[in-house]
Formats: sequence, C-alpha cells, structure tokens
Amino acid sequence: MFSKSLYFNIILRVLLIVMLSAILGYFIVIDRSLRFSIICFLTIVFLTTNLISYLNSTNKKIRFFFDSVRNNDSNLSFPVETRNPALKELYQSMNRVNHQIQQLKIENRQQEQYFGTLLEHLATGIITYNDKGFILHANSSARKLLSLDVLTHLTQIERKDRKLYNAINSIKPFERRLIAISAEDGEIQLSLKATSIKTNENELFILSIQDIKNELDEKEIESWMKLIRVLMHEIMNSITPITSLSESLSNIYSTGGKPVLPEQVNVKTIATTLQGLNVIKEQGKGLMSFVESYRKLTRVPEPEKKLFKVADLMDRVHILYNSLDNSDRTNFSVSLKNPDLEIFADQNLISQVLINLLKNALEANENNNDGKIRIVATEGFNNRPEICVLDNGPGISEGNLDEIFVPFFTTRQNGSGIGLSISRQIMRVHGGNLKVRSVPDKETVFCLSF
Repeated sequence: MFSKSLYFNIILRVLLIVMLSAILGYFIVIDRSLRFSIICFLTIVFLTTNLISYLNSTNKKIRFFFDSVRNNDSNLSFPVETRNPALKELYQSMNRVNHQIQQLKIENRQQEQYFGTLLEHLATGIITYNDKGFILHANSSARKLLSLDVLTHLTQIERKDRKLYNAINSIKPFERRLIAISAEDGEIQLSLKATSIKTNENELFILSIQDIKNELDEKEIESWMKLIRVLMHEIMNSITPITSLSESLSNIYSTGGKPVLPEQVNVKTIATTLQGLNVIKEQGKGLMSFVESYRKLTRVPEPEKKLFKVADLMDRVHILYNSLDNSDRTNFSVSLKNPDLEIFADQNLISQVLINLLKNALEANENNNDGKIRIVATEGFNNRPEICVLDNGPGISEGNLDEIFVPFFTTRQNGSGIGLSISRQIMRVHGGNLKVRSVPDKETVFCLSF
C-alpha cells in the first residue's frame, strides 16, 4: 500500500535523525570530539533536508494532481516506471483516480448529449433560466414558438411580447397559465407551466411552453357541435307540433286551395281552432323559455370577489339546503378539515353553484332509502381550496360524463340542462374549475377547484 511505503520512508529518516542527534549529544557532552560532532551535525542536516525534500516532492505531486482535477484537466498521466516504490504506488493511485474521473466525465457528457437530444425532439418548448433572467438552455421548440433564433436572456422575450414576458416573470412554481400572443401566422394560445430547482448558488427555473391553439380549436368545434345538436333537438321538438297544428288548422279553413265560406264555419270548428291556437301558444311559450335559458347561460354575471371563510359559506349552504324539497329524506353532512380555510371569490355565486349541485344530488337520491349527501371542504393540490359534493345515488354513466356540462343536455324529464353548464361557467370566471367523477351505483363527486 502507498501509505505503508510512505510511512516506512518517513519513519526511517526520522529514526536516523533521532539516533544521530543522540550520538551528536554524546560526542559534544562526553567525548568532546569536535570532528565527529561536525560529521554527525552535517549528517543530521542532510537527512533533515532530504526528509523535507521528500515530503515536499510528494506533496507537490499530490497538489499538482488536485490542481489538474480542479481545472478539469483529466488528460494528466503520472509515470509508474520509477525505482521508488512509494512514488510508484502514489502514481498508480493517482492514475486510477484520474481514470475514474475521465470515465465519469465521459458518462456525464453522454448523459448531457442524451438529454439535450431528448429536449430538442420535444414538441413542447423548454426554457431554463436563473433568478437573474439569464437563459441557460432553450430547445428548438421554444425558439420556434417565440420566433427567436437565439435566446440568452428573458429581455429578448420582452422585446418580442411584453405580455408574455410579464407572465413568465410573475409565474410561480407549479402554476399554470394560458396566454395569447401574436405570431407570424396569426394569434397562438400558449400554455405556460413552471417549476424551480434550488442550488447552492442560486435558484433555477424550468418553464414549459406549449401551443394549445389547435387543441382549443378542436374542443371549441366539438363543443359547438354538441350544442348545435342539443339546440336542433329542442327547437325541432317545439317547432314540429306547431307546424303540424298550423297545417291542420289551415286544412280546416280551406278546401281545394280555396278558403271555406263563413256559413261553413260552425261551433265545433271554432272550438278546434281555439284548442289548436292554445297549443301553439304553449309551444311558443316553451320556446321562449328555452331562449331565455340560453340567454342566462351566455350572461354569467361578473363575480364580486371578496375574501371569506369557507366555514361561513358552509353555514349558509346548510340553511339553504334545509329549505329544499325532500331535504329531510336524505342524510346530509358537512366536513371542514380546516376551520380557518378562506376563499377569494363571490360568495353568492359559489352558493348558487353548491345549491345547484345539492339539488341534483337530492333528485338523484329520490328513490334511495339510504341516501347520503356530503360536502367536504379541504386544501387540494398545491394547497388550493377545494369543495366537493358527494352523494351515493345511481351515479352517471361513462357515456354521459362528457355530456353533462353541455348546455341543455339532461337525463331528467323536467330538467332544463343548463344548471351544470352555468355552474362550470361560474367557476371558470373565478379562475377555477368544476370537475366530476362517478362510480355508478356507488358514488358521484362534483369538486369545485379554486
């Protein structure tokens, strides 16, 4: 071992110096021989100098090795063809360490190339930057989305689009934002999501940028198609009997394409006409009511947001629930895990959403003798408030889960089909969302995420 050889060389020299020092003392004190005293003294000086030189030489080589490591010089190699066994073992050890460092550098370089290539092939734009705004890496997708060939600092994005720059500067870790910017081929919708990594020196941010315009367009078209199908269904249901009755009444008052004579009109004809006109009137009112529902759907009021405690909201909803029909037939409970939980929202609009969900839950449990409805308020992902309404009714089939938020879609005979649509819109104008999950015949959960 290197340590044994080194220790042996050092100990041998130290022992010789000690032994000669004792002999020097003998010659000076007892024998009083000047010549032998001088010889011993010179020999001690030589051995001491040799020991210092030996240690300095070894330390110098070790220091030289670590300097090369610190300067990332891994090509250094120490000669092992030497007669000194201590130096030979030292050189061999340093060469082994140097080889391991070289292997680690090669592996790290390969990993960097792999992840770099991976990032370049991602369709999502990725930008990493520090807290001073210097961009460390930006893949080709990010540069293409921002129409910039080179990205070295966030100020370049500011010159391109100040609104986007402000959004990136103010975005918080794990937050997601949607922003529209102008591009060469028109406006594009970008989805921004950020995360951060803290190092010893500073904080690094990783920002993902994704163009979701096509996805939004597809969803918008799909939503319009669903709405048009429902509108066509409702309108045709109202118009068809009106058209049929109008045709029947027209046939009563015409023969062979000519109007009937006044004397041909009798009491029975008048009664039939009045009956048909009343049906037309009722159908017209129904169609007007349908149009009014559509107007309500498209005119969700702007929320007047205030900070309030969820506990106060729960008390208010509990009182409103007790005023609903058949509310006493279902077991109702409220669970609030954090009594100090607060929400910045319009309390009236949120109460409207919760009451609508409770009404739906009550109707779902009208034939359930063991019906249970529960409201759970808690802190969900990233400590954001979440209020869920749970019931153990028949649930929602998988085929209807995608349809229940479509305006005027309903599975109930007397349902309007706009309650859930308005509820989701109210949550969206609050910057939140209304989500649903259901296990048929077991549990249905509607969650308000803020």
